[in-house]
Amino acid sequence: MKVAVVGATGLVGSKMLQVLEERNFPISKLLVVASERSVGKTIKFRGKRHKIVSMTDAIGKKPQVAIFSAGGSVSKEWAPRFAEVGTVVIDNSSAWRMDPDKKLVVPEVNAGVLTKKDKIIANPNCSTIQMVVALKPLHDKYKIKRIVVSTYQSVTGTGVKAVAQLMNERKGKIGGERAYPYQIDLNVLPHIDLFTENGYTKEEMKMVNETKKIMGDDSIRVTATTVRVPVIGGHSEAVNVEFERDFDLNEVRSLLASAPGVVLTDNPAELQYPMPLFAHDKDDVFVGRLRRDESQANTLNMWVVSDNLRKGAATNAVQIAEYLLEQGILKLKVKKAAAAI
Repeated sequence: MKVAVVGATGLVGSKMLQVLEERNFPISKLLVVASERSVGKTIKFRGKRHKIVSMTDAIGKKPQVAIFSAGGSVSKEWAPRFAEVGTVVIDNSSAWRMDPDKKLVVPEVNAGVLTKKDKIIANPNCSTIQMVVALKPLHDKYKIKRIVVSTYQSVTGTGVKAVAQLMNERKGKIGGERAYPYQIDLNVLPHIDLFTENGYTKEEMKMVNETKKIMGDDSIRVTATTVRVPVIGGHSEAVNVEFERDFDLNEVRSLLASAPGVVLTDNPAELQYPMPLFAHDKDDVFVGRLRRDESQANTLNMWVVSDNLRKGAATNAVQIAEYLLEQGILKLKVKKAAAAI
């Protein structure tokens, strides 16, 4: 299969290449695409150097699938051009997520919505992905009424500049490019993305709107507070979820333990609970600190952690491509052997 990775030099793009290699995705030709200033440079993949090409050159090669992580404006301009030549685009930006004509997909939750007609598929926001993976088996059993979520999000979600700012501050280095308006080391910022007119940030509203779309249920009420913390390795979330029906905690544990993509880590007596330290560079969503909310009926508290660059971005995108392949929506091109003479 001919595969393009657009935005291959960024944090998420490089993680996409890593995940494609680790999961042994069938690639006959890899097209690594980045900005014009990077064209001609090389990136290593499966032991070989691959030259970075331009968007136009990549489109000319007509890849079967293109995985994008190059920002919303780039995706808006170029994703339709790839789609026009028959390429299936899996886009990690926010450009298409709430487009009513585009599917927003987390494979463990709603992969079944995908069809051969879908040429641009949206990858959800990182914080939304891990939450809905953990909530889907519980929603199926008890039906969710309301979610109150507070996030503790890694600086890797902002990008290379944010990681550099954190590390420089930790070393006592002042100055240079900054990703945040305030110091991030020894601090937390209740501010991710831009503020909107209702006082919430765009990140918070993404969690509200994307959860409903992915779950296919507009009746779910969601409120979010998203916070940036001086952590590298993954996002953490305190999730308070109210159900229509009552639940048994042992049954909740059983449902989560058997849910695809979920690792139950819930043994407070042994100090076992999810942390970014242990989620780093893993594809799973880790769930723990399960306990009944004693202030309200039918309500559960849970702690959800996942590597935002992997399941929150790169791995989810690759899993979408894998699903399309499994369902025959994407097909491998098999070269026929030459006839014997």
